[in-house]
Formats: sequence, C-alpha cells, structure tokens
Amino acid sequence: MAGFIEVADRVWVARYPWLDVNVTAVAGDAGLLVLDTQASAALAREMLVDLRHVTALPIMWAVDSHEHWDHTFGNGVLRSEGAELICHENAAESLPAHAAEVRANAVQETEPQWADVAATEVVVPERTFSSAIALDLGNRQVELVHPGRGHTGGDLVVRVPDADVLLAGDLVEDGNPPAYGSDSYPMDWPLTLDVVLGLTTTASVVVPGHGAVVDREFVEVQRNEIGIVAETIRDLATRGVAIDDALAAAEWPYPERALVHAVRRGYEHLPRSQKRLPLV
Repeated sequence: MAGFIEVADRVWVARYPWLDVNVTAVAGDAGLLVLDTQASAALAREMLVDLRHVTALPIMWAVDSHEHWDHTFGNGVLRSEGAELICHENAAESLPAHAAEVRANAVQETEPQWADVAATEVVVPERTFSSAIALDLGNRQVELVHPGRGHTGGDLVVRVPDADVLLAGDLVEDGNPPAYGSDSYPMDWPLTLDVVLGLTTTASVVVPGHGAVVDREFVEVQRNEIGIVAETIRDLATRGVAIDDALAAAEWPYPERALVHAVRRGYEHLPRSQKRLPLV
C-alpha cells in the first residue's frame, strides 16, 4: 500500500499505484495544504488514512493542480475534513462538464475502482484565482502560481520557498510522455514550463503529477522535448502539411500514439498567418 514519504522538510508525497498519481501534503505550524485529492471519494478516504500516519495537523487547504478527475474527485472528502478547496479559475469553470463526462464513461468500465469513480459526487472549489496567491500555513508561506496553459487551461503549481520544493502537477510527468489530452495546449506548454523553471533552483525538488520525484534537470529536458513537439507542429503547418499527414511527416521525441491530440490541438491553436492553407 502506498504511503506518504517525506521528500523535504515537512513535505510528504504519496505515490498511488492506480494511475501512478501523486498526492502531496505540505505542513506549517498551523496546518496542512494537500495538493490533489485522488480519483474518487473512496480513494480519498484511503489517502487520508495514509496521511494520518505522518501528521495529525488539520487540513487547511486542498488544492487542485488542474481539473482532471484523477486529481479532483476526492474534493468532497477533503472538504468534509474542514479543508477550503482552491483551484485556478479556468479549472473551476471546466470541472463540472469534465466530471460529468468521466462519470458517464466510468459506468461502462469493468475495473472495480471505476464503480467508485462513477459514484463520486464532484465538488468544485469555490475559491479561485487568476495569476498567483500566497497562503500561510503557520510560519510557512506557500505560493500558488498559474504559469500558463499546458496540460490543461487551468494548471497551477505550488512553490514551497523555504524547502525549495515545487509541486508541478501534470505540467511535468515522470515515466511517460507528457499527457497531451483533448484539452491540452501544446503550443503554450513550452513557455509555461519556462515560467515553472524560473520558480526553481538547481537544488529544487520537483514533484510531478504522476511518477517519481524529479529535479530541475529533468524538467529542463522535458521542456526541451515539449518544445520540439511545438516547433515541429509549427513547421509542418507552415509548410502546408495536412493535419492527417503530420504525424508520419516528421520525427518526434515521443511515440506517435501519444501525440494525436497534440497535433490536432496545435494546428487548431496556430494563428492563420502561420498555416499554409490549401487553395480552394
């Protein structure tokens, strides 16, 4: 069973086997901030049992790194523990429709965990922000920053300055290609990671949304690969390569199957002036 491991001073990370998702707890003298709330109410309750093995402090805030269900479906459980729910304003706007779609699809799945997903009533955070906010955990400040769009339109990162820790959500992933979904922003993602890198040092501990804890060098490499994806899309569109031919027309840093949405979204988001349109 997964449990919380201290990766820096009073910063604990639990890496859960289903979906390889991370939940992070940051403690100050007064209480806790928890980043991401798990993929169902049932899994959130299990996570709380794990959390109480390392600290009895009250949960002051539960923060969603973005709107996706595997990071937000435990919101109601954390709220019932007294936590104030927080996310970026774009995530709050997108979560209801996203959650309804996931719950509808979950009833068709056969894995036991999906029944819990389908049964979870999703709670949308009432507190939102647009750019950045600071929270006081008691003699410890943490910063919530929206560095830009990338994995979704509502990504945020959490910086713990005194511990030199950055919680990156799914803007950074270990062990797999970055998740380019149907709501991703592949052309924005490299610049967003430039902002993320600006919040780190060479000694920073970086916690991705999925996978093992990494460092700044890992983020730099992933930023460069994501940058190659964006520039390849731009080059193909500029040369007039049709979207249906794009994946086969270039070399990519990730498997083609991981880039289907990236190419489609990239073509959609490029301004008309950067696309060589066919004559009709």
